[in-house]
Amino acid sequence: MKPENNHGIKRVFRATGFSMQGLKSAWTHEAAFRQELVLAFLMLPIALFVDISTVERLLLILTLFIVLIVELLNSAVEAVVDRIGDEIHVLSGQAKDIASAAVFMSLALCAITWAVVLGTRYL
Repeated sequence: MKPENNHGIKRVFRATGFSMQGLKSAWTHEAAFRQELVLAFLMLPIALFVDISTVERLLLILTLFIVLIVELLNSAVEAVVDRIGDEIHVLSGQAKDIASAAVFMSLALCAITWAVVLGTRYL
């Protein structure tokens, strides 16, 4: 049931609270999210302190965020599929596999971007 008077600044605060709950849940229950977040925190200082242009720096940082965003969406798909039922179903497997492929693609994008930006600068 939707809460009444859920508009304006009150809606923004409620939405922010739900987002924080989602991040906490992902950190608590999703090992892949924890690993990718730690990796992002380790890579962020590199992106901030290497001698590259502002656009290149932004590309490095954006790809880190893309990996985290796609991992959150993958976790959401997995949770919904698991909520529907425990039986093996081809469409459930397909949904999970496609979401997992999206994570793989985001990781590939991140790796390629970092390799090109840093490789052209330092190799």
